[in-house]
Amino acid sequence: MRILVVCTGNVCRSPIGELLLTRYLEGTSIEVSSAGTRGLSGHRIDPSSARLLEAAGIDSVGFRSRRLTRPIAMSADLILCFEKKQRRDIVSLAPTAVRHTFLVGEFAQMCEYCARRGMISGLTIQERLMSVVRRSAMIRPMLDESPDIVDPIGKDFEVFQRAAEETNTAIRRILTSMRKHYASAIVDQSLRDGTVSAV
Repeated sequence: MRILVVCTGNVCRSPIGELLLTRYLEGTSIEVSSAGTRGLSGHRIDPSSARLLEAAGIDSVGFRSRRLTRPIAMSADLILCFEKKQRRDIVSLAPTAVRHTFLVGEFAQMCEYCARRGMISGLTIQERLMSVVRRSAMIRPMLDESPDIVDPIGKDFEVFQRAAEETNTAIRRILTSMRKHYASAIVDQSLRDGTVSAV
């Protein structure tokens, strides 16, 4: 399974999403990468994002940005982005990706919805994630609209922290929902104290 995390420049939010997911999914066969809808190839991660990841024990020195292309989008099984405009841009570039492209907070809601109702199926985390993707068209109209995660580029460090916290919380909600013995209490607890210490 390939998960693609997409923001605008691929230097602030999506590198955090990519590297957090990579850390959380260690030991699985899931491949995680990122790109930017308007990204320029070869840029380093923003220093504020690097600082947050470093404090969490995640090395981002080797990270380099890249621009989203149709082949990159088409090769992904699940695309997570941060703004509604990014989702529109992704789908415009690769129309068939509409079925598996979500705001990260929106997908977290879907995963929790499915978990509470026993709608997640599969033995591996890959199978379980894809079972949510397959049900997404039915589930989306039942959920509240997910807010964008604000682009922190050029802003104070506190804005980077907030974007990182929101990203991390959404990722944790997704992965907690994939547990085979799900209970809402587990999610509640993870939201209270399950964030990476740096973010």
